[in-house]
Parts: sequence; structure tokens; C-alpha cells
Amino acid sequence: MQALLNSLAATFIVSLISLAGIFSLALKDKLLKRILLLLVGFSAGAMLGGAFLHLIPESLETMSVTKVSLFILAGFAAFFIIERVLHWHHCHKEGKCNVHMFTYMSLIGDAVHNFIDGIIIAGSFVAGFPIGIVTTIAVISHEIPQELGDFGVLIYGGFSKIKAFAFNFISALTAVLGAVAGYFLSTFSESIASFLVPFAAGSFIYIAASDLIPELHKEPKLKKSMLSFLFFLAGIAFIYFARMIFEH
Repeated sequence: MQALLNSLAATFIVSLISLAGIFSLALKDKLLKRILLLLVGFSAGAMLGGAFLHLIPESLETMSVTKVSLFILAGFAAFFIIERVLHWHHCHKEGKCNVHMFTYMSLIGDAVHNFIDGIIIAGSFVAGFPIGIVTTIAVISHEIPQELGDFGVLIYGGFSKIKAFAFNFISALTAVLGAVAGYFLSTFSESIASFLVPFAAGSFIYIAASDLIPELHKEPKLKKSMLSFLFFLAGIAFIYFARMIFEH
């Protein structure tokens, strides 16, 4: 039951990140773009750090290398399908992205992704409190730049500020529903919880490698590119030290 409460608290905090999009309206486009690039770098580092420094090593303690590898690939492939079928893509260009042609499709895609995030977070907390914390941190680090971009997408697509604010938050709350589903599935079968940890690693690797890092390569200026790379390294370091703190 404690794992469920932790999962609900974690996913509600993650859902509140959707409100961060409102701050994008108060920033000038040039400044927003600069901040987003740094956040994208930090997010990519945090997700890869969470996958390689925490989730995968944890999985290898209870499963064979072959099984862990298959579940990582399953997570990678699942998020590829989600992105293609639902036309969902992480946009970090001031909310003006050709992939986000339909605002409602974007909301549906985000809702599905958030629901899966909730399942993964719950499964991580069932596997252990430190795993749940690190997984939640990795998800939050990714949600901030995504939500800043997605809020702009809704405004750009014709939503009013109030409507964009409300719909984005409702979409984010599906993470809480995912946490409930993930908790009961994990407690029903321990193998499900074991599967979700490397599955989460695969999803983190996909998002970081396919969505976030390519954005960093779009920066033509070497100085700004190196700065975003430093934030990428900072994201890895943050996860590393977070793991040390919560495991002791």
C-alpha cells in the first residue's frame, strides 16, 4: 500500500509539471528557445543516466542479460510505435512544430504517454523506493521541456490560454490513472514489476536518443552547443548522485 501512495504522490507531482507551460508565455521567444535547449540537454542526460546507471543495473540483479535486453528493446519499440501511430513528437521549437498539426491528436498522444509513465513509476516503486525516486526524477526532467513546448503547441493550434491550460493538465493527470493500474498489475504479478524496470530503461533511451539529442545537434553555434552538452553531463551527474543519496 505504501508503494501505491508513493506512486500516486509522484505521478501527481509529475502532472503538476504540465502547469509549467504557462511560464513560456511570459518569456520572449529568443530567451525561451535558449532555456529550452539547456533543459533538453539536462533532460537527455537525466534519462540516459537513469537508464544506464540505475534501471538496467537494478534489472540485472534479478534477471538474465538476455531477458533484460529483450525488455529494454520492448520499451524502445513501444515508444517508437506510440510516436508514429499517434503522430506524437516532442517539440522544442517555441511550440511551432509541423509534427503537431492536430492539437487534439497531440493531447491524445500525451495522455497515452503519461498513462504509461504512471505505470512505469508505479512498477518502479513496487520494485523499491530508490528505484521509484530515480525514475520519477528522470520523468520530471523530461516533462519540463516537453510541457513548455506542448503548451505553446496548443496556443499555436488555436486554443485559448485557459483551454490550453485545462486540457494540458487533464492530459497529464492520466499519469495518476497509470500509477493505479501499474500498482495493481505489479502486485498481482511480481514479474510485471520486474519487466517494467528495463521497459522504462528502453523508453528513456528511445526518448533521449530519438527526440532530445537530435534537438541539441540543431544548434549551429559551437559555444551554445557545448553549453547544452554541459547540461547533458549535469543531467547524468544529477541522476548518479540522486541514486547515491536515496540508496543510503
